[in-house]
Amino acid sequence: MSIKNINRRKSLPVKVGNVIIGGDNPIVIQSMTDTNTSDIEKTTEQIIALSKAGSEVVRVTVNDSDAIKAIPFIRDRLQKAGENIPIVGDFHFNGHILLDKYRDDASYLDKFRINPGNVGKKNKKDKNFTTMIEAACELDKPVRIGVNWGSLDQELLADKLDLNNKSKKPKSLDDVMCDAVITSALESANLAESLGLKKDQIIISCKLSKVNMLIDVYKKISEMCNYALHLGLTEAGSNERGIVYSACALSPLLLNGIGDTIRVSLTTDIDGNRTKEVTVAKLILQSLGIRYFLPDVTSCPGCGRTSSDYFQKLAFDIDQHIKESMPVWKKDYPGVENLKISVMGCIVNGPGESKHADIGISLPGRGENPTAPVFIDGEKKVTLQGDNITNDFKKILFEYIENRYCLLYTSPSPRDQRGSPMPASARKKKGGGGGGGG
Repeated sequence: MSIKNINRRKSLPVKVGNVIIGGDNPIVIQSMTDTNTSDIEKTTEQIIALSKAGSEVVRVTVNDSDAIKAIPFIRDRLQKAGENIPIVGDFHFNGHILLDKYRDDASYLDKFRINPGNVGKKNKKDKNFTTMIEAACELDKPVRIGVNWGSLDQELLADKLDLNNKSKKPKSLDDVMCDAVITSALESANLAESLGLKKDQIIISCKLSKVNMLIDVYKKISEMCNYALHLGLTEAGSNERGIVYSACALSPLLLNGIGDTIRVSLTTDIDGNRTKEVTVAKLILQSLGIRYFLPDVTSCPGCGRTSSDYFQKLAFDIDQHIKESMPVWKKDYPGVENLKISVMGCIVNGPGESKHADIGISLPGRGENPTAPVFIDGEKKVTLQGDNITNDFKKILFEYIENRYCLLYTSPSPRDQRGSPMPASARKKKGGGGGGGG
């Protein structure tokens, strides 16, 4: 399945820095820093790490004067590092004050995120929201109106509950909550438009932490407007819980063409890597056939038929080999991210899975002949034996990639000791760089 097979919801494209969200454009991956934004060095380092991991937009907290005054310096450091990733400022509570007082510093941001549930109460609510939207209009910045059920406009919710209590067929509390989230988002977007913000400068998000409710809200709002939609399960949790819940929440929506940009909100482990949420987001999109980032390695879980952990080590080794090689492969072999690889552990499903892959290997199980047939494009091409199967398979894999995807060089490229393609600069030094495209 590719993105062309999914009937994408028609949304207005929104330009955020050098990235376009919505319309017919690829679904964009976002992430957020967890550093103190005023710590310029740490925040810049984390933005670069998230970008290198595959995040295409990064959001930072802008909660005080030190944070907003740090933005120009962060932007300068990113540009010097060759990073042009869009930066979103996350404003809560005092955003109207910061955007009014530090407008020049705010101009270095590519988008503002405004939560209508905490911009103020009663008369101050519309006044503060207006100040923030006016800043966005003056600076020509897009805005994400991000409603979160944990910080929902309490006055709006109270009105909804009162009306529901008077109804002859009252809805459940969850249904009223969902209605309030949608109303908050759409009324805020309409107000923003009335203040001069263009419709193609508005992105909406409706964040909840219950999977079924999130799916229901986005299905409803997707039919009520054509604003670009940002998807994400808020407070998803950590590790397996956060990964599974996020995948279950986002996948049904994405497969129904709903969503223009996503974020997987994972609680970072102590001393953990913030980029994990980016990796999960990429895997969700790739598993659905919507976007491809790395060659897919299919491997079996193992069972009593497998005589050793050799296939597990090979699968892990190939997976790491691909991740390490991708920075070069992406440049020299366009389309390699679509490659399907199979590493199987015995004769039951091994040959069949290997035939379905572009290239696959079926390792011997308990009692089987100690040989490893390699299948290429559905046909058995060679049988590997001995103690060097892993390296032999890597060489075959590289040769397949070079033959299938090499567009930059007409002559075979030299390999390093691991069988990985060498960078173009290294090839030229060795005299291996040919002319023209293939």
